[in-house]
Amino acid sequence: MKVKVKAKPKKAMKAKYKVTGTGKLKRRKPGKRHILTKKSSNRKRRLGKSALVDNTITKKIARLIGA
Repeated sequence: MKVKVKAKPKKAMKAKYKVTGTGKLKRRKPGKRHILTKKSSNRKRRLGKSALVDNTITKKIARLIGA
């Protein structure tokens, strides 16, 4: 007899992505952790802002975080 098991959300993914009020997924931009001296101020400022997850992988990530 097969038992259907509910998938558990991945805690690491839940920490990386947040769901907006409209249901979109928000993420941080990579590249602002180290080696910042060679990056321009404008680039560092842009990297500090959040971005939306691309539509091609939104469904997959939403399933992983349990949203």
